[in-house]
Amino acid sequence: MNEFQFLHDTYENSEDTASLPEIFLVEDDLIFGKTLKKFLQKKLGLEVNYFSGPSAAITAVNERSSNDQFILITDISFDDGGADGLLLIDLLKERGHKFIPIVMTGFASIETAIAATKKGVFHYLTKPFELDVLSELIIKAAVSKLGFKETDFKTRTPKVAVESNKKSVLNSYKIEAPTEDDIFCGMIGRSPQMKKVFERIEKVAASGSTVFINGPSGTGKELIASAIHSLSPRVDNPMISVNCGAIPGELLESELFGHEKGAFTGAISSRKGRFELANNGSIFLDEIGDMPLLLQVKLLRVLQGRVIERVGSTTTTPVDVRIITATHRDLEKHVEEGNFREDLYYRLNVIPIKVPSLCERREDIPLLISYFLSRFVSADGRNSIEFDDESLELLLAYDWPGNVRELENLMERLVILRGGSVIRPSDLPVKFLERAPMHLNSYDSLISLPETGIDLKKALSNIEDSLIHQALAKTSGNKNQASKLLSMNRTTLIEKMKKKQIDFQ
Repeated sequence: MNEFQFLHDTYENSEDTASLPEIFLVEDDLIFGKTLKKFLQKKLGLEVNYFSGPSAAITAVNERSSNDQFILITDISFDDGGADGLLLIDLLKERGHKFIPIVMTGFASIETAIAATKKGVFHYLTKPFELDVLSELIIKAAVSKLGFKETDFKTRTPKVAVESNKKSVLNSYKIEAPTEDDIFCGMIGRSPQMKKVFERIEKVAASGSTVFINGPSGTGKELIASAIHSLSPRVDNPMISVNCGAIPGELLESELFGHEKGAFTGAISSRKGRFELANNGSIFLDEIGDMPLLLQVKLLRVLQGRVIERVGSTTTTPVDVRIITATHRDLEKHVEEGNFREDLYYRLNVIPIKVPSLCERREDIPLLISYFLSRFVSADGRNSIEFDDESLELLLAYDWPGNVRELENLMERLVILRGGSVIRPSDLPVKFLERAPMHLNSYDSLISLPETGIDLKKALSNIEDSLIHQALAKTSGNKNQASKLLSMNRTTLIEKMKKKQIDFQ
């Protein structure tokens, strides 16, 4: 039995045959991806899970049962240089997931079409295409492979071209104040990823179980720890935080467990450690991955026996403390490399909470911008500032390696330096301009030189790349017509495409 027959039989035998198939959409062009998501949700009434890259999609799919069926719509190539769409299909199949793949690309070639066909792809779409073409393909896939009927789908919208009006797309990302539903214990988010984090916090808070928070730096792991404590029965007792990476190893033991008078030079009196101070409450051990191996042994003893021993003491003191830990590191890899104790890792990883990076929940960016602007404007008594469409698009397209903390710092800087004005791309740090998305159809703002300077050669090359792509897209790849739009000879355009490795057929 092949995988499509398995899917068909599964749906045919299901009591709920009217439930529509779920869509997993992987597209690194944020504006185009969100356009597709909104269109398919409105057109077909489908649940669309959108991801900007393969890694996030793999993580989400792996959290589901391998028996859950879905339709995968993926681009072939991605700007981050990671796994491509065809490799994504292979990885999901290797892990036993059942799905119907549809691929799309703006750089079509015979080779990729053949490769896609060999992998059992249902259809191969070349950009630009009309969105109705994609919706019809989804219906065909669901009918022919999953056992649905065309009447299960209620189409609602007229035909829409892929090259939709940019402003209409950006309107769905307008900066607006977060509502009560978007705020949870001081954290802000309406994305599915953050809603899942909020739900996990509510479930685990009432227990006394050890919680392990893992996520990139700047994502708000301490806020999560604070939320767990504030929603727990221990809320009336202290929560003590310790950054294990900020305290030298030789001092960390004393900080955690305390010391007796004369235990070491400078110990002029006995002192309680953080565990004793947190008794009947919670202790948050941030950056636990930076804890020295010798101290890991002593922490393991605390977890096992719920007792601590001060430095310089021979007696133990019982403690009743809920332990919450966090790190930005991959502790499993640390364990494999011998830098973290395996037994301690499993003691800590009782209830894991994975915190998404900001680029994995881009739809929360406008809410966070609004929140931070409001906070800093109120604090400084300045007039509020606004963003034009292109500057907002640059913020949405940026990868945010520093996550929410980086966004917060940028908003504070803009309020202080540009308060009361409209923010344009030239007002943003140069790194935002260098990462400008290819679909930006205006470059006037780049004429204004940022205070931090700019890589002129790279900026001009980006502008040239963008205009060539736009000309080819507008003419469906017709090089003769595209060269006329660009006021250059056809041969010059072809040479530039070869030099820049632009393959648009």
